[in-house]
Amino acid sequence: MKKSILYVMAIMGIAVLFASTAIYAGTKVSDVVKMEKAAYKEHTKGIVEFSHKKHAEDYAKKHPDLYPNGCGDCHHNDKGEPLKNLKAGDDVKDCIECHKKPGEMPRDEKKALRDKKASREEVKKAELEYHAEAIHENCKGCHREFKKMTKSNAAPTTCTQCHPTEKK
Repeated sequence: MKKSILYVMAIMGIAVLFASTAIYAGTKVSDVVKMEKAAYKEHTKGIVEFSHKKHAEDYAKKHPDLYPNGCGDCHHNDKGEPLKNLKAGDDVKDCIECHKKPGEMPRDEKKALRDKKASREEVKKAELEYHAEAIHENCKGCHREFKKMTKSNAAPTTCTQCHPTEKK
């Protein structure tokens, strides 16, 4: 009898350990995220160091009108819609898990789409398959909106403002 109780308690302890590990795995986000992906054979520009903490906490609190969906303003579903009710520590996918093609869409592909008179929606959908296109769309779009709303130039929107001149 005592052995079976010990056995059950040991199994429950292991289960709790696995569950807490799984919960913790989704909660760890670095304060600064280096936007460096192994999928890229070579990075042609300096690596952006994105301050997740500043964006998620400081900017979002100071400008709730710009971030009505909180974390969902950056993290979205496969339709581009904000993920609702996200909070710090929730497990989200890395951008490259959905936007699988490294880099930007090659010019010849864009030209081919224009030549076949693809709709704007078709072009945008094809562009967003590329990781860099998706990142740029997400970041620059928000930064432009921030500049408009605050009437300042505080948010970067050009290559050199985000990508350091020297590769890190």
